Amino acid sequence: MPVSNRLILLAFVSLSCLELLLFSSFGVLKPGEHWKPLDIAGEGGTALMATCWMAIVLGSRPAGRVTLLLAVGLAAVALGAWADCLDEFFTVTSALRFDKWLESALTPLGMLLVTAGIMAWRTEQLQLSEHMQRRERLFREHRAFDRITQLADAHYLRQQMALERAAGQPGSLVLLELAGFQDLQRAHGKREADRMLQAVTHQLLLNLRNQDLLCRYAGERLAVLLPGSSLVAAERVARHLQQMVGLTHFHTGDGEARASLQLLSACAELDDEPDAVLARLNQALEGTATHAGVALAT
Repeated sequence: MPVSNRLILLAFVSLSCLELLLFSSFGVLKPGEHWKPLDIAGEGGTALMATCWMAIVLGSRPAGRVTLLLAVGLAAVALGAWADCLDEFFTVTSALRFDKWLESALTPLGMLLVTAGIMAWRTEQLQLSEHMQRRERLFREHRAFDRITQLADAHYLRQQMALERAAGQPGSLVLLELAGFQDLQRAHGKREADRMLQAVTHQLLLNLRNQDLLCRYAGERLAVLLPGSSLVAAERVARHLQQMVGLTHFHTGDGEARASLQLLSACAELDDEPDAVLARLNQALEGTATHAGVALAT
C-alpha cells in the first residue's frame, strides 16, 4: 500500500479513537436497558461496512485524486455512523452537543466526497477504455502479442500496410527508434530497459487516434501506421511523439536513477510495397541513430 494511502488509514483510526475518547470523556454511559440493539446494529454495521470499503479502496488502488476522494468520503461516512453508534451508548450534555454536529455533518460530507470520487473514477475509466480501444484493431484479429509491449509484430504490420494500399486510401507510416536502448540495458539491465520500453509504448498509444496502429517492428524500433494521413500529417505526428518522449523522465524501479530518452523518426507515404517502404525508412533511421543516445542521471 502506498505511503499516502497508509497515512489516510492511520488518520482514520486516530479520528475513530478520538471520537470514542470524546464520548467517553464528555458523555455519560447510558444504562443497558436504554440501549437499542437494532439502532446499534444498523449504525455500527454502517460504520463497519464503510470502513471495509475504504480499506479495499486504499489496498487496491494507487495513490491519487480518485483514491483520495473515495477513501476520505468513505472515512467520513464511517466516522459519522460511528458517532451515531456511540450516541446509543453515551448521553452528551446539551451544553456540548458535539455528537449532533458529528452525526449531521460527517455523513453528508462523506456522501458528497464519494459522489465526486465516483465521477472522477468514471472519467478515469473512460480514459482507460479509450486507451484500450487503440489496441482494438489488433484484438479483432486475435493476433499474438509481443510479450513485452503487447503490440503486434512486423509481420502483422506488413499485412495491414498491404491492406491499406490495396484499398486505395491515402496513408503514411512512421518508423520510430528508441535511441540508446542498448546503453539503457547495459546501465540498468534488460528488465528495467523493457519496463521503460513499455512506458514509451503506453505514451505513444495515448497520443494516437483510435484508427492508428502501433506495432513493435524490431527491437527498439516501433512503427505507427496512420490510415488516411498525408506525409505532412505523419511528420507532424512524429514531431509530437518525439517531443513528448523527450520531455519525460523515466525513473528506474528503485527510483534512484532516471533516464531521458530520445525518439528518432522517419516518415513515408504508403506509395509502394510494404517491404520497399520499410527499407527506405530503416535506411533513413540508420544515419541519425549512429549519433544518438540516452542521458542517464541519478
